[in-house]
Amino acid sequence: MIQCGIPILGFVAGSNTGKTTLLVRILPLLIDRGWRVAVIKHAPHGFDIDRPGKDSFKLREAGATQTLIGSQTQWVLMTAASSPPGLNELLKCLHQDHIDCVLVEGFKHEPFPKIELYRPALGQPLLCTGDASIVAVASDGPLPVDPKLPILDLNKPDEVADFVAARLFGSRPEPAQDSK
Repeated sequence: MIQCGIPILGFVAGSNTGKTTLLVRILPLLIDRGWRVAVIKHAPHGFDIDRPGKDSFKLREAGATQTLIGSQTQWVLMTAASSPPGLNELLKCLHQDHIDCVLVEGFKHEPFPKIELYRPALGQPLLCTGDASIVAVASDGPLPVDPKLPILDLNKPDEVADFVAARLFGSRPEPAQDSK
């Protein structure tokens, strides 16, 4: 089971369904409400934020287990992993005293509350029929079955943001923690 001391909600779907696009649209809506939102994105096919020739790349290539890069406005910690990290492991890396909630893109096989994105035109199977941790479906068309879950309009980010806010914070209009 996923262990997190703050509200968490995921967004799951097959590749190229629009998970990142939806998150980019709802994040400002949640932030405008005063919430400090962290995002964890699953990248099952790997990624690299560093480039050959940069000093940090050279340090990692030389064998550094962790490389922390800091600037005036941001920092990033790169950690070599001997196996793919699970969601619980990544959640432990967040500074939870600086955030009110976590939105997760991916990790569809992990047991935590998730919204499924579904586009009938893509012909992918509906995940919620086999995953009890899916709490709603955001779709841009009719579903092949009635999942007995809330159905959100994928093309209305304000509707999805309202659902996220209600799910994570109930009816409270203010952030879960003092964001000042």
